[in-house]
Amino acid sequence: MGLFDIFKKREKGKVEIFSRKPVGKFKVKEVFEIFEREVVVGEVVEGVIYPGYKIKGERAALIREIQKERRGIDFALEYDLVALVLEGKLNPKAGEILEIYQS
Repeated sequence: MGLFDIFKKREKGKVEIFSRKPVGKFKVKEVFEIFEREVVVGEVVEGVIYPGYKIKGERAALIREIQKERRGIDFALEYDLVALVLEGKLNPKAGEILEIYQS
């Protein structure tokens, strides 16, 4: 590993997860795309979700924004029905339970 390897660019759209234990779980009800951003609608099954956290299924994506009743909110709690605006593509299926990780 060279001295400047830490400055290598990450692949576009690739999100890395550094924490080992998930802080929450999210059950997917619906998935769609708005302005080239994937939006995942569903219920927080466990924990608390904040923008900037990462969501993981087969792939991982960054949560850019959380919306409840079409308004941006600062966080989502257990049992909240929310929409997560993602940076990156997860392509989850309805009914799938995804894990949430801190940044």
